Amino acid sequence: MSTSILIVDDQAMVRQGFGALLDAHEGLHVVGDAADGAAALEAVARLDPDVVVMDVRMPVMDGLEATRRLLQGPGDRPKVLMLTTFDLDEYVYEALRAGASGFLLKDAPGEELVHAVRVVAAGDALLAPSVTRRLIADFAAGRPAARPGESSRRLAGLTPRETEVLELIAQGLANAEIAQALVVVEQTVKTHVSRILAKLGLRDRAQAVVFAYESGLVTPGTPGSSAAENGPVGRA
Repeated sequence: MSTSILIVDDQAMVRQGFGALLDAHEGLHVVGDAADGAAALEAVARLDPDVVVMDVRMPVMDGLEATRRLLQGPGDRPKVLMLTTFDLDEYVYEALRAGASGFLLKDAPGEELVHAVRVVAAGDALLAPSVTRRLIADFAAGRPAARPGESSRRLAGLTPRETEVLELIAQGLANAEIAQALVVVEQTVKTHVSRILAKLGLRDRAQAVVFAYESGLVTPGTPGSSAAENGPVGRA
C-alpha cells in the first residue's frame, strides 16, 4: 500500500528536492506541496495525505500553528513529521504537544527522511537524538509541569510494569532495549506501550516522553536517561 505525502516548506527548492527524493522510493508517493501553513491546511483538505512533512518556520502561518489546527478535532488525521534547520528551535516542545509524530533536522541524510516518513506513516514516533536532548534540557531548566493533579491521576491508572516501561521510554530506550532491560520479549513491550498510550490518551511515544517529564514521573538526571542521547525515540 502506498503512503501519500504532502510537503510543506516555504522554499521551492526544498519542496522539489524532498519530493524527488521521496517519490524515488517504493511505496512513497508525493501528492502535492504547499508553501506555508495556511496553504497546507487547504491542501490536506483537498488531497487527504497520509503524512505531512512540515517545515517549522514559514510565513503566513508557521508549522506549529498549522499542525495544531490540522490535528484538532475528531476523525482520521494525517501524521505530521516536523522538519527544522535548528535542533534548538523554540517550537520543538509545543510541536510535540500539538501532536506531531516526529521531528527531524533538515540536514539529516536523505535516507533518514525516508525512514522517518515510513515510521510515522506506520503510526509510530520518531525524534532526532538532539531533539530528545532539548526536551530533557527544557525540563532541567525548570519548565513547569502541566496540570500536575490530572497527570498524577492518569499515572495512577497504569500498572507498576507499565509505569516502568513509560520511564524507560522517556529515557530514550527503543523497544528492543526495554525488552532487554526487563528480560521480556519485544512483543510484550509493544503490548505495554500500546496500553500505556491508550490509558493516558496519548497519540504516540513522542507525546509519552513529554507526559513523563511534565508529570514529574521522570526528571533529568534519572539513571539511564543518557540513553536518550544515543538514538531516536524508538518505534512503538
